[in-house]
Amino acid sequence: MLIGNTDCKYSRMEIKNVNKNIVSWLEDIVEENNSRVEKKEWKSKYNSYVVYDYEPFCTDGFEINLVITSHDPAYLNFIKYLYDEKINMIEYLNSCISA
Repeated sequence: MLIGNTDCKYSRMEIKNVNKNIVSWLEDIVEENNSRVEKKEWKSKYNSYVVYDYEPFCTDGFEINLVITSHDPAYLNFIKYLYDEKINMIEYLNSCISA
């Protein structure tokens, strides 16, 4: 994840390799926190030249990357916190299942 300023008005954060099962949850969180998804792309894991700005027919072998912007970097920090907590909870629950 990268947080930085693209210009004096907006802060920007990039989240790479988002699990396709939580993309809609993340988009809802972004919207609820006065931010917006500036860019959503599907990038091939096997060929760096293959990048789509729409969901391909077969999403196997692709990673989903989002660029999120906001007027206030505090919103981005909160979104990052919620995303990290969601990932940690999923990993914890998966470890409980496999134990």
